[in-house]
Amino acid sequence: MERLEVTETFAGISLPGHLHTQESLSFAVAFPFRPTDVVIATYPKSGTTWMQEILTLLFSHGDVLPAKTIPNWERAPWLEQIYFREALQDMQDTAACRLITTHLPARILAPALQQSKAKVIYVARNPKDVAVSFYHFHRLAKFLPDPGSFDTFLTRFLEGTVHYGSWFDHIKGWLGQRQLLDIFYVTYEELHQDLRGTAQRLSTFLGCPLEPETLAALEQHCTFATMRDNAMANYTLIPIEIMDHSQGCFMRKGVVGDWQDHFSPWQNTLFNRLYQEEMGDLELPVRWPMA
Repeated sequence: MERLEVTETFAGISLPGHLHTQESLSFAVAFPFRPTDVVIATYPKSGTTWMQEILTLLFSHGDVLPAKTIPNWERAPWLEQIYFREALQDMQDTAACRLITTHLPARILAPALQQSKAKVIYVARNPKDVAVSFYHFHRLAKFLPDPGSFDTFLTRFLEGTVHYGSWFDHIKGWLGQRQLLDIFYVTYEELHQDLRGTAQRLSTFLGCPLEPETLAALEQHCTFATMRDNAMANYTLIPIEIMDHSQGCFMRKGVVGDWQDHFSPWQNTLFNRLYQEEMGDLELPVRWPMA
């Protein structure tokens, strides 16, 4: 089922019909989480793949074979996507701890998660870098609308009318669940600055022992260069008619602050103004330099 031109609207947000149907989205809302489930929640282009790789190495105790032989969308399938039920069957008997990924907002999933006691890992990223990365991903992914110019796309990003909705609503929604869910908040920038320390904090949060050999394997496998060359993580397995890699790489740069090469002074001013309006009073565990 390709449905490359189809857009699904669910709970007020637009989603690519190639990956979502009303049925798959309704299934996600009613999904019975287990207490042992671990859910990676992110807005797109915020470090999802990186966290999938980190947790794969943690749960395999440093064995890189799963990360090198099983696509990340099978190791940590997206709850809301059409193939999730099939992936779930594969996980039922093989995983005591199911690793699940989602881009959905907290307001959709929080009720079920609150009942389940499942653990949530929320990965956030400087929204300026998110906007740049998401723009380039639209050029690559044939199941997303043509982004037009960066200025056009950035306007839609700030309006919250891009696929997957408003970045501001997404992060505020999940942060608003910190007292209600067992949630671990981490930023893309922290992964860059201190992968070892973040892995150690994750292991404590998950109750998953982190032996020196596991940590060494994790640090080696979870570098940007290694992930970029790993076909199980870089999406080169996806057919060209769905993801055209001649237009760029899924794992493009993996850097912090790339927005500075894309934003004009006026775009930066507009972004900072809206960021202050939306986020100024919010107590973030980590703040980004927005200058």
